[in-house]
Amino acid sequence: MLTIVPTPIGNLGDITLRALEALKRADKILCEDTRQTQKLLQRYEIQKPLLSYHEHSSPEKTAAVLELLKEGQHLALVSDGGMPLVSDPGFQIVHAVLAEQLPLEVLPGPSAVTTALVLSGLPTDSFSFMGFLSNKGQRRRHELEALAEREETLIFFESPFRIVKMLEDALAVFGDREAAVAREITKKFEEVLRGNLSELIQDLTQKPRKGEMVVLVSGKDRKSVLPKKGDGSTVNGQRST
Repeated sequence: MLTIVPTPIGNLGDITLRALEALKRADKILCEDTRQTQKLLQRYEIQKPLLSYHEHSSPEKTAAVLELLKEGQHLALVSDGGMPLVSDPGFQIVHAVLAEQLPLEVLPGPSAVTTALVLSGLPTDSFSFMGFLSNKGQRRRHELEALAEREETLIFFESPFRIVKMLEDALAVFGDREAAVAREITKKFEEVLRGNLSELIQDLTQKPRKGEMVVLVSGKDRKSVLPKKGDGSTVNGQRST
């Protein structure tokens, strides 16, 4: 059997009991970066053989994994953080496992997408996760233009090196909608910035931030829901903008 095991997105204490049980019973663990996975295993005193499996793995590597499963081995697939396959590698092996009609098990667990959505304060009744936009400016604007009429909350992953440019493109395409940037979720320096796109651009231009970022933008014609500046609201001890 192949078991898909979500891992913490930051705080190693967020792993589930079922995830730990799956890692302990696995014969081998497939992972993006063996060094990153080893940190998690050491925290919980788990010793297992690690096999590197990532988006650049060859078809031959996938075939070798299938052979292990056919031999009766129990394999666990993890990503560096969060749910495997969600903006992470793994689809190739899952598709192959299903094609071979081999057993597949998926465990629930941490996700930066839903965590950021709840943290944002934006509507949660409907949302779409769009992953990473293009790092090319013109193509990124085209991708945003295709989303301009969507009414649900839009969620993106973004690099701290492109965050301001991405927000500027969103402002140009969407107008000055409400938005949020969730940074370093579950980690020591977790921070959530809330406000209109223009306010977030100003904040991040004046005080650049580092770390993993999730961007959330309100859908078209949604009413204002975020607290305004000066109302005293805070997030994790920091004033939300």
